[in-house]
Amino acid sequence: MSDTKRVALVTGASSGIGRETAILLAKEGYEVIGAARRMDRLTELAGQVEGIRPVDVDLSDTDDLEKFCEHISGLPEPVTALINNAGYSLRGALEDVSIEAARRMFQVNVFALMRITQACLPGMRKMRGGTIVNLSSMAGKFAFPGSGPYAATKHAVEAITDALRVEVRPFGIRVVTIRPGFIATEFNDVANTLTGDLFARTDPDYKPVYETSGKAIGSMFAGVTVPGPELIAGIVAEAVLSDSPRIVYHAGLFSEEFLGKRAGLDDEGFDEYLSDMTGLKDLKL
Repeated sequence: MSDTKRVALVTGASSGIGRETAILLAKEGYEVIGAARRMDRLTELAGQVEGIRPVDVDLSDTDDLEKFCEHISGLPEPVTALINNAGYSLRGALEDVSIEAARRMFQVNVFALMRITQACLPGMRKMRGGTIVNLSSMAGKFAFPGSGPYAATKHAVEAITDALRVEVRPFGIRVVTIRPGFIATEFNDVANTLTGDLFARTDPDYKPVYETSGKAIGSMFAGVTVPGPELIAGIVAEAVLSDSPRIVYHAGLFSEEFLGKRAGLDDEGFDEYLSDMTGLKDLKL
């Protein structure tokens, strides 16, 4: 693979972790394909950082996704580093999340990741090398109440990544999972916008659930500093550039604490811990 031109594909490159990752890899000499829906931001980024090529794609649109994958498959040089970063969240108790909204989230967070990976794998197999980095989440192992459908997409990413890692290791392809904790990006604002006003549309029965868990979770952030996307982007770049990357990385606010709890507790213990920390253990309605 030493004679192969280094090409990185970063999805969700217009903001946050994806943007910072694209910048770092371009500075390391990669030709970076920055893919996202907001072309104005990508064009601005490409004008600021040499080596980034913007590509417009809406991962929620299956036809647009397929055209993008055909483009990737037809590149003169194969993608050597794939960063599956694109994703978003919706919030709400299961009863309050429409199936259509959940389906669209799965399309972006899971099915687009699968399809883009499929488009990149033949080139990686041919050169017997490459790196795939899948951005999971702390939620991929630790599902908060009100985030079940989003956590389900990240549980799916975890499973896909675990299986893929073993499938393609014989070809010299490395597969890495990264589980960010809370990171200061536009992610939270986008989630709030897409979720909308839950209190205006939920059944009154759920209002005490939202209020109680929201207050408990909100109190955890008092006096703490939430790291920016540069933290995770640095880890992505480290994994791509390493001769022997770890198979899993995690970083970000509460990632050590919560992932440690999930790994150390059995199912009953985790249920009790989660119920207690969110204030819902003793709530009776």
